[in-house]
Amino acid sequence: MKIHWPVRMIKGPVDFKPENLLPVDIPCTWRAMEALYDSGKARAIGVSNFSTKKLADLLEVARVPPAANQVECHPSWQQTNLHEFCKAKRVHLSGYSPLGSPGTKWIETQVLRNPILNMVAEKVGKTPAQVAIRWGLQMGHSVVPKSTDEARIKENFDVFDWSIAQHLFARFTELEQGRFFGGECFVHESFGHYKTVEKLWDGDV
Repeated sequence: MKIHWPVRMIKGPVDFKPENLLPVDIPCTWRAMEALYDSGKARAIGVSNFSTKKLADLLEVARVPPAANQVECHPSWQQTNLHEFCKAKRVHLSGYSPLGSPGTKWIETQVLRNPILNMVAEKVGKTPAQVAIRWGLQMGHSVVPKSTDEARIKENFDVFDWSIAQHLFARFTELEQGRFFGGECFVHESFGHYKTVEKLWDGDV
């Protein structure tokens, strides 16, 4: 079980409208999560879309530390600082959208079209999607790819009996970095907790 975003909205089924946003009290929410953990209703509790600062702030007050932080992570948004922090604090990092969410109608991504990614794929004889997933595994985090195509699902599993050579792996540091999921729907000048995207991500943009 996890806190999906570090935001708060009015109770009930609501739309992502500014007037539905409320001020955030993460320590209070986390105490409720800890109660679920203590009761046995949740075997593990974690967070999602937490910046390095928000995760550090939570660890300062948490009695039960979060088991994982699930965030957007792929070759075009590598989250290096967050990676290092999670490793140091023994919080597992899980990467969603490891392929950049191709096919998503409301966002345009270019992860699988990146020339370096495609060059590596050609060198190792794998698809760009397989290389993107393998990159995440070699970085040391779990990956959560999504597909409705059976052939692609099987293809996504074929990433465990091979690796990207170090000289090729190093090329990923050359990729231009950019976040795809900015969380703009949680940002407003008058409503909610965050007035800017920079505040939501604590500068990790």
